[in-house]
Amino acid sequence: MNLQRIQNEFAAAKNTFAFVELHPTVEGGVFAKAALQTISNTYVLSIRFPDSYPNEMPRVTIDTPPITTSPHRYNGGYICYLHPSMWNPGIHDLTFVIGRAAKWLNKYEVWRVKGIWPGAEIRH
Repeated sequence: MNLQRIQNEFAAAKNTFAFVELHPTVEGGVFAKAALQTISNTYVLSIRFPDSYPNEMPRVTIDTPPITTSPHRYNGGYICYLHPSMWNPGIHDLTFVIGRAAKWLNKYEVWRVKGIWPGAEIRH
């Protein structure tokens, strides 16, 4: 895990998103928390960086309100904000991840109302 890169990305993400925090893990790493507001809810999410970050994409979970069922989630409850084959450590960063999570949340709210997931989908 590249802690210096994560700290730099965190500083940049704070310029885009109002509620972003960086927290230590018991293993000596860090994870980010962010709050995002949609038309109908405020969500708190956790962004966990794998040991191989930035070569592997972060895992995002929705902490509150709890989401018990939805499409486009992996085992473990991680949301599918981007197909893993599309992750590019040269251009993707924490700001990108939070932005994609916001997009996922908006699609989730459409799915809850209409029963369809809007936009393109890649099977995984």
